[in-house]
This record gives sequence, structure tokens and C-alpha cells, in this order.
Amino acid sequence: MENRNSNNPSLRLVLAALLTAAPLAAADDRPAGVIRFAAFNAALSGETADDLPRRLATPDDEQLQKVAAIIQHVRPDVLLINEFDHDPTGRLAALFQTHYLGVAQADAPPITFAHTRSPPVNTGLPTGLDLDGDGRTDGPGDAHGWGAYPGQFGMLLLSRLDAPLELVASAQKTPWVNTRVSAFPESVLPAHARGIVRVSSKTHEAVRVAERSGRSLYVLISHPTPPVFDGPEDRNGWRNHAEIAMLVAMLRNVQRGLYPPFPPGPAVVLGDLNADPHDGESRPLAIDQLRLDPRIRDPLPASRGAVAKARADGGVNAEHRGDPALDTADWPDEPGRGPGNLRVDYVLPTADWTVVDAGVFWPEPGQAGHAWIDASDHRLVWADLALEAD
Repeated sequence: MENRNSNNPSLRLVLAALLTAAPLAAADDRPAGVIRFAAFNAALSGETADDLPRRLATPDDEQLQKVAAIIQHVRPDVLLINEFDHDPTGRLAALFQTHYLGVAQADAPPITFAHTRSPPVNTGLPTGLDLDGDGRTDGPGDAHGWGAYPGQFGMLLLSRLDAPLELVASAQKTPWVNTRVSAFPESVLPAHARGIVRVSSKTHEAVRVAERSGRSLYVLISHPTPPVFDGPEDRNGWRNHAEIAMLVAMLRNVQRGLYPPFPPGPAVVLGDLNADPHDGESRPLAIDQLRLDPRIRDPLPASRGAVAKARADGGVNAEHRGDPALDTADWPDEPGRGPGNLRVDYVLPTADWTVVDAGVFWPEPGQAGHAWIDASDHRLVWADLALEAD
């Protein structure tokens, strides 16, 4: 990943000037009972385990300033950041809050998350097997989840709600052989590896975030592998499909005994799921097995910026079947070199919730905040939700 560290002292002035261009619809003055959930692949993982700690140690990193500006503007109550390296000590989360979220970016008010969780992940953890056929067992492709070092491409869960984050179920260590999502060809994963390799490329967790009206509220967090970077066997496509199926299994509590089943209750699925309903290279119905499950409501968050970008980029975007307003990722558009812009990031509540509002932070050119979005190739997705009884 490109080193975006910058000591440019004029960045905050530039961002502040952009704020005067046009108002953006996000604030803390939401109606009582409404909780804003958000997911953002902020693309913060580095090439080595030292990269992110080094960048977080100072307040002058341009990419981190832009990421913080987006978060400060949208002001989610519960936020999952994908591609934030795992840190069991909590130090990286604390530095992110002290040097970036806790400092006004572009004149946006600082934001404080009282509770954070950095889940353990499978990226970079060795399996002891030669999974990629290169004659070695110590490469990134031989790990439980692709990674150059343990914890790469991890995730950070943050909450401003009144309860601490409490892990109630995890499928991080569940091997393929022990799941109901393990139908795949021998070419994808040999039989001898099925009892060793884990389904989750990072982790699958159910986390309790709050209690309202006597009911516990949960989020289900994950980051399935992208269905590319493989060969004709479509190994990553099959795995992406299986990882999304694991979310469905967790919602239905049909995997009892593999991880602690979490009690029924209002839940929100958060994450970069790396699957578009209509376009891209994910396997058929990969995301729709979750999105169209009767337990789920799809808020269909959209933006005008995504429409403008698809039109400006052209290329394969012109051939897409999906509505470009729903796109959440800006990827290469030249035929044969990329999938174009896709919807891959999700906030999906269960049917216990009423969707009050939803959107994607993707300002059009000339709008306030447009200069921030190059911090990542993904866009922050959010939904305002209220319990049916509230």
C-alpha cells in the first residue's frame, strides 16, 4: 500500500475551506431512539506491521486526517472500520482517537468513542500448509487469511453508546469441515486441509453494543475475502460466498456448538462484504443469500456522488446492471483491468429495526467533503435505525 504519510500543514485549511462549499446531511441531532450505524473500509493497513503504528504516532498523516474528517462529519454511534490492523493492547485505537478523531478536522467537531474493540483475526496466521502451491508454507497465501503479517487487514469496532462492547459469539476459529457452508470443489480446498483451514479470512463476531427496552442489541461484523486474486478454480469466490453464508448461519443460530450462539435480538450486519448483488466477480447470489434473507432489511443507502463517478469513469460501469447510486467502492474501470464501481459495503439491519434514513458518504465534485474521499477506495455507508417498539 502506498505510504500516504504527509506533513502538509495546510491540509486542515484546505478541508475547512471545502466545508463552506455545501452543507452535508449529518449531525448529532438525531431523534431520540435513533442509532446511526456505519461501516467504512478505511484502507489503513500497511505493508508491514510497523506502518500503521508509525503513522498513528503523529497527528500529521494526510490519509488519517481525511478518514477522521469523514467520521467526524457523519458522526456514527456505532462504527466498524475495516482494514485497521489488529492490536490487542488497544494502543492503536487510543492513538487514532487522540491524534485524529479527537482533533477537529476541517472544523468538524471532534468525536469520542467511549468503547472500542480490535478483534483477533486470521490474516497472516500460518496454517502450516502450502495452500498456494508455491512449495512453501510460510507465505501470505498459506495463512488462514491472506496476510503478510498477523493482524493485517484487521478491523476496529467503535461505539458511543452507553454499554461496553461485549463479545457474545465468534466464528474466527471455525474450520471448513465443521460448517454447513462447506460445499466446494476439491480444487478449491483439498480434503486434508478442510479440518485445518478456517472459513473466516479475518473473523466473524457477534458483539453486544447496547440494551434498549429490555432487549440486547448486536452487531455482526466481518470482512469476507474478495472474490478475485485467484485462478480458474475460483477459490476466493467460493470462500467469499462461504463467509457470507456464515453470517446467515450466525443470524439463524444454526451452527450451535461451533461457537457460542448469541440470543435472538435486534442485530445489524456491518462490513465490507466484497460482493455486489448484480456486478463484479462474486459467485451468484453470494450477497443475496444474506441481503434477501427474510430476517434482513436492506436500507439501500445511496449517493449522487456515486452516480456522477460512474458516469465520469465510464468503461465497464456502462455495462453494469446494478444501480450506480448504490455503489460504495471506486475501482479500476478499464475492461479487463478492474470491475468498475461496485456495491460491496453494507449496513444491514434485522427486521426488528425501522430504517429512518441511510446513505453513502460520496459527495459530488465541488461539494464539501469531496476532497476527503480519496483516503480510501471505499466509501463510508451509514443507516439511522430505530427499534420497532420505540
